[in-house]
Amino acid sequence: MTSIDNWAPWIAIIFAGGPIVLGMMSISFCLYLSRRHLDAMMDALANSRFMSLWGAGFRGNGWVGSFVLIVAIAGMVIWPRSYIRYGHLTLSDIENFPPRLKRLLFIYVLMVIVSLVWMSVVYVLVKYR
Repeated sequence: MTSIDNWAPWIAIIFAGGPIVLGMMSISFCLYLSRRHLDAMMDALANSRFMSLWGAGFRGNGWVGSFVLIVAIAGMVIWPRSYIRYGHLTLSDIENFPPRLKRLLFIYVLMVIVSLVWMSVVYVLVKYR
């Protein structure tokens, strides 16, 4: 296995700094989603038990509460099976959720997962060089 020390310095810096840049982009995208689309997402999940219990409480807690709602809604929309089974979400809400918003949430989740996997690869390469 080739050590990261043998790479060109600019390639190693870009490869090691990529997860940080992607993480900052995902935080910015989450801020965008919370400012522009959170109300539409909450309206689309109006029948869900989670939104009736926790939606208004987290919505009133500023940007941190908005981030929590975006992450929770992304989990509910991308992986709805367990939320439907436990009664936190209704099947009609998922079927009627706007495809454009679902696509934006999928992009956000994909950015976070790629950032975490990339960060793990960088950690392994740096740790075992």
